[in-house]
Amino acid sequence: MSPRRFSRAASGLVPAVLVGLVAPSAFAQLAVTGTIPASHSLAPVVTPIAVTFDRALDPATVTPATFRVFGRWSGPAQGTFALSNGDRTVTFTSSTPFSAGEPVFVNISHDVRGADTTPLRDAGWFFSFKTAVAPSGGIHFNEIDVMSNLGGDPQTRIYGAAACDLDNDGYLDLATVNETSADVRVTLNRADGSGLFEPFLPANPIGVEASPNEPADFDGDFEIDLCVAASLTEEMWILLGNGDGTFGSTTGIPVGSVPHGVAVLDADGDGDTDIVNANQVSGNLSLLLNDGTGTFAAPVYFDGGVSGEYGLTSGDLNEDGIEDLVVAGQAGQEIVTLLGNGDATFTPAASPSGTGGWTWVVALDDLNGDGHLDAACANSFSNHVSVLFGNGDGTFGSPQTYPTGAHTPAVDLGDLDGDGDADLIASSFGGGFWRFYENDGTGTFSFVQDVIAPSNPSCAIFFDSDNDLDLDLALSDEIADVLVLLENVGDPTTVIASGALTTQAPAPNPFRESTRLRVFLDTTTAPRLELVGVRGRRVAVHEYGVLGAGWRELEIPARDDRREALAPGVYFYRVSAGGRDASGRVVRVD
Repeated sequence: MSPRRFSRAASGLVPAVLVGLVAPSAFAQLAVTGTIPASHSLAPVVTPIAVTFDRALDPATVTPATFRVFGRWSGPAQGTFALSNGDRTVTFTSSTPFSAGEPVFVNISHDVRGADTTPLRDAGWFFSFKTAVAPSGGIHFNEIDVMSNLGGDPQTRIYGAAACDLDNDGYLDLATVNETSADVRVTLNRADGSGLFEPFLPANPIGVEASPNEPADFDGDFEIDLCVAASLTEEMWILLGNGDGTFGSTTGIPVGSVPHGVAVLDADGDGDTDIVNANQVSGNLSLLLNDGTGTFAAPVYFDGGVSGEYGLTSGDLNEDGIEDLVVAGQAGQEIVTLLGNGDATFTPAASPSGTGGWTWVVALDDLNGDGHLDAACANSFSNHVSVLFGNGDGTFGSPQTYPTGAHTPAVDLGDLDGDGDADLIASSFGGGFWRFYENDGTGTFSFVQDVIAPSNPSCAIFFDSDNDLDLDLALSDEIADVLVLLENVGDPTTVIASGALTTQAPAPNPFRESTRLRVFLDTTTAPRLELVGVRGRRVAVHEYGVLGAGWRELEIPARDDRREALAPGVYFYRVSAGGRDASGRVVRVD
């Protein structure tokens, strides 16, 4: 753990716009009154996180243990804290960017206190946001590799994979979860901007028929850990990461009968991450409370509120700053929200909502842009997926169904075209394809294409594999035992307006010696372009002199300001002209 650094900023430096949550007043307990970013909103990959309270804070109680930030793919964030606004606002600045398109979770423990010693409520405070991806002008992918998961085994049966930075090099790796071989297998990103991966590391044995999984930092060491449900051996497996792609400890905890869905959340407000899983045959949920070291208490069982508990996820459905559960009932063809009370108990928000099918998986995102979390459901042998809009109170509207033609075990969400809304991929095991649907921004989806699988798909993993700020894909095929890697190439002819300066995508990209960026100048002006590495260090500045109005082509050479060759990798550019600017990314290869 890096040492905690703290500073105070002048009150005039606090951002002027905050999301109103609770009006400041003389509450008995310390209260959160606003957050930046807002809950369920989009933010850049480099963004400070500010939380404002109704009174001054005790700085000694704001620590990495009480104010935790976790990117679902980039992992636990380390950085600095600063107090401002009369010590009422704490701002966390991460030392590294988040990954494009990932959910980011913020948990504030009930151990935070005001300067007057008043504590935050027992439930603590939770909110989440997503990082934006670069616009790509459409859903366009190229296949760049098909990776075998077998490693000499006759079958592994990949059910899915976690995309996370397991070795702390700033690039996302893959950990496949395998039912038949009963293990987790890690392949590390080459970290060269290619989106390709190294050979698999030795397998990590776990329980039989392992499938749903979630990343977290269970032991507070700022390394990514994993939890996986194994249905045949009826266990929840905890794998504590070493930070180099390996795991130092793997522990199986007996839970209910035939566990499937998994959710990670702070159920009791103490700041660490607990686990809940759905037990299909037992017809209940298991809660495993974390003591902060990655050691979990014996499961506590409670009713899931549906028939045939199967799928499970979490989020703040009623927007009260406490994380809730959404449970999918396969037999009942329904989902229900269990509202978190913040004390390791949950209360149903209402009666279950029908999904229109035999739901195996439920995923959450704001699909229609109203600021509330919505649900997308994979309805297995009902041969479709369904979308239910959330009302902001834990309840859902009627389902809208989208056909998949055959048994569909998974649905996954992410912004594939960079237009600010989440698109959808349905994995059709029975049909032998991944079906892509594009969101029009209102939560209405249109068919784009089917990507034919080598055999039978299990799921789609969204992640930025090459650090170019768009979402790439790893598509898992559980019968062929391969990962199909797709690179998001966007539409190279698309005109992208960032701010007020209009540009076209650089070409070629990736490049070796140089690439060219087309810029439209409204008037005669002198463009300037800055090139920055993935860690935020400026490597080059290019001045192009005075150019006339119209489309102009700006060369970006593969040289830094010292005239030395740029190392292969991803670089971000910002071009300015006439008081306007645009930004994007380029990839330098050997």
